[in-house]
Amino acid sequence: MNGIRLPIELTAASVVTIAAILILPHVLELFALINATVYVSMAVLALSLALVWGFGGILCFGQATFFGLGGYAYAVAAINFGDTVYAVPVAIAVPALVAAALGYVMFYGRISDVYIGAITLTLTLILFNFVNSTSGDQWRIGAAPLGGFNGIPSTPPLNMPGDPGNPLPPEWIFAVAMLSLLICYIIAKLILRARFGRVIVAIRENERRAELLGYDVRAYKLGIFVIGGAMAGLSGLLFANCVFVSPTMFSLFYSGQIIVWVMVGGLSTLVGPVIGAILLNLLTTWAGTLPEINPSLILGAILALAVLVMPRGILPSLATVLGRFRGARGMT
Repeated sequence: MNGIRLPIELTAASVVTIAAILILPHVLELFALINATVYVSMAVLALSLALVWGFGGILCFGQATFFGLGGYAYAVAAINFGDTVYAVPVAIAVPALVAAALGYVMFYGRISDVYIGAITLTLTLILFNFVNSTSGDQWRIGAAPLGGFNGIPSTPPLNMPGDPGNPLPPEWIFAVAMLSLLICYIIAKLILRARFGRVIVAIRENERRAELLGYDVRAYKLGIFVIGGAMAGLSGLLFANCVFVSPTMFSLFYSGQIIVWVMVGGLSTLVGPVIGAILLNLLTTWAGTLPEINPSLILGAILALAVLVMPRGILPSLATVLGRFRGARGMT
């Protein structure tokens, strides 16, 4: 049954992706299309934490660290190389390497889960304050000025391979973002179906038992942590193509939002956090147009309501209701 379900899920995800790429650029205005690309980049970020926290059991409060590093690495590499094709692997590799170094210290140092959350959050705040203090001509990496609190407004958009003077139009960047989300989803599904993913889930359920069975728990947790960091870096790259990189990418605001997306969408699912990220970003954008309403208060209210009414998240709760409905119909 599980072998049948995977092709169906991947086919459905592919159909949704293709439909969005073909339809949305023709029905949305330019501003709305750019916002849609931002939402998709945030969905990739939510998916990265869903993999690390929902299935790996690692509550990372600092996923925005890798998100920001991906954006800054892309901007700096694109400005210095003059061709964004070479900046893409840099934007994924830099946060992955930082995640590897940080994860090695945490997991092989036998740091408890509570302190892992505190360490990752602290690193995010350190980077936020550091990047904010990099204004001035002396703060540059090659030809790329870091810009302090102003960020790097001159972040180049993705260009056609081998043609730096031909940047991709917004419709193509949206397509790249959608395809990136689909690829990350497929990778996550394949990881979880493989032996590595099954061991990761076993570690989440009972770490001591997994150790007694002979698995190197530290290596597995480090592996999923690095994969999540790489995905978050890809999210930062996509975000940099919609707006521009700035210290806010490392802010506590983003760190908290990612947690909310995953919890509201459905922990221990992959599609749930994606849906949660897109819906909550849509809601926040709409609330931002209302001067009398604070979007942060709305997010807080939604989180409180979700925890009370749907503690497992939107997607698992809907699945439970649908299962009961089908059971009731089968009995009639």
